[in-house]
Amino acid sequence: MRRWLSTATVAGLIAAGVALAPPSAATAGPGHGKPGNEALQRYAEDTWASLDAMTDEATGLPSDNITGDLATAGAYTSPTNIGGYLWSAVTARDLGIISKGEARDRMATTLDTLEGLERNDASGMYYNWYDPATGAKLTTWPDSGDTVHPFLSTVDNGWLAASLRIVREAEPSLAEQADALYDSMEFSAFFNPEGAPGLPAGTNRGGFWEAPPPDCSVEAPMYNGSGETAFYTCHHYDTTVSESRIATYLGIANGEIPATALYGTHRTMPPGCDWAWQEQLPTGTYRTYQGFKVWEGVYTYAGMSFVPSWGGSMFEALMPDLLVPETTWGPRSWRLNHPITVAVQKHHGLEDAGYGAWGFSPASNPFGGYAEYGVDLAGMRSDGYTSDVENTDVDIDRPGCTEGTNPDPEFGDGVVTPHASFLALPYDRRGVLENLAHLEDDLGAYGPGGFYDSVAVGSGTVAERYLSLDQSMIMAAIGNELTGDTLKRYFVDKEMEKLLRPAMRAQVFSSEEKARE
Repeated sequence: MRRWLSTATVAGLIAAGVALAPPSAATAGPGHGKPGNEALQRYAEDTWASLDAMTDEATGLPSDNITGDLATAGAYTSPTNIGGYLWSAVTARDLGIISKGEARDRMATTLDTLEGLERNDASGMYYNWYDPATGAKLTTWPDSGDTVHPFLSTVDNGWLAASLRIVREAEPSLAEQADALYDSMEFSAFFNPEGAPGLPAGTNRGGFWEAPPPDCSVEAPMYNGSGETAFYTCHHYDTTVSESRIATYLGIANGEIPATALYGTHRTMPPGCDWAWQEQLPTGTYRTYQGFKVWEGVYTYAGMSFVPSWGGSMFEALMPDLLVPETTWGPRSWRLNHPITVAVQKHHGLEDAGYGAWGFSPASNPFGGYAEYGVDLAGMRSDGYTSDVENTDVDIDRPGCTEGTNPDPEFGDGVVTPHASFLALPYDRRGVLENLAHLEDDLGAYGPGGFYDSVAVGSGTVAERYLSLDQSMIMAAIGNELTGDTLKRYFVDKEMEKLLRPAMRAQVFSSEEKARE
């Protein structure tokens, strides 16, 4: 028990069934001695089957998605998909699903293709969409023929670069090739040193185009000093609890952006009625880090206080935790926030909404297409990611500012996304295993490639589809659980720890300050 957790918060977490201990890098390697390990190994084997089926043998590029029968793969891929496939191949090797030679050959094929993909010359960054069969940059959308305006995404390039760090450590024979690709990617190209409004420490843009897109953009000299012009997104990645922080970590680790960039994002939006559009009015306090004043705000849910994400989804909060030892390096920030995030999701699914299952993240819509799912009250976005098919929007009072229009709704057909549950493994292993067993045995959300992408728990409607991103998150989560966080050890080196860890250690979230009511 850590002294900065209030007694009331601890009681709340225990009541929610959440384990407070962070993942340990000293746990045993692969094996089946611990209850639940055999099930996790089976899940990994089947999940790998879906990734294998959606990957082009000649290029080593995975498709973005594949049908539930593993027969028809999509005709596009992204840097995130490619990165997830690479660390999944490492995980499959470490779990004994494929041989060392097969893993090496697969990774070599992918790296060879990455060397030849068209990129932005001024930054070394990859475009957001390629044809997995040919490696060609997409300029028209395969399904509709609509025009694609080639975009360089901050977060997508972050996940690809992260995988290259893993490959160079996990497979020494490929280290030189992986290093060359990694070193060619300049994350300073995304970092606006002037920051977003009210965030003077500097903040990443969402990405850029090389030519003016039809929608909003900001024309500016590229931030990496290349002398080229870019058309940046009008938005910044300005929230702390976001999957986009992987790009910030990499920029700091590379010495390309200052460590103070960790203070250039919002924990919550500031307090007061000028910001009453956000989902809740936060509580908290201001703290100053290296001269930068930061509002350390929190939201509350079921009496638990936490730093929210933008949409209230699990992957925003926990995807970077798959690779970065956040709970170790952030003892007064992420070590507090991650288990509370899990507790909030669990409480919402089992108690408030009464779905009988939990775990909410963007995923396939069981009734067709794609949708953003989350716990509405746990996200800053006022019309945030909802947890059901009906898009039930919770709107509570902002005392002294606005009166809530829908403070206590009845929820409908809840959509649970299995990958969100896997992300919670380090913080509630027993609860996760019980939840997954329910999804498989009672709701039929399991197929030849592992758990289907989502299930509407009320109607029992299953999205019989697999997404590369979601499957790779599952592989990483299982691999870490069964091998003692090997992906984190592959990802981190001494230079990263030296540059990043002190800034993370300095952060003090206000998550411990709010008591359970």
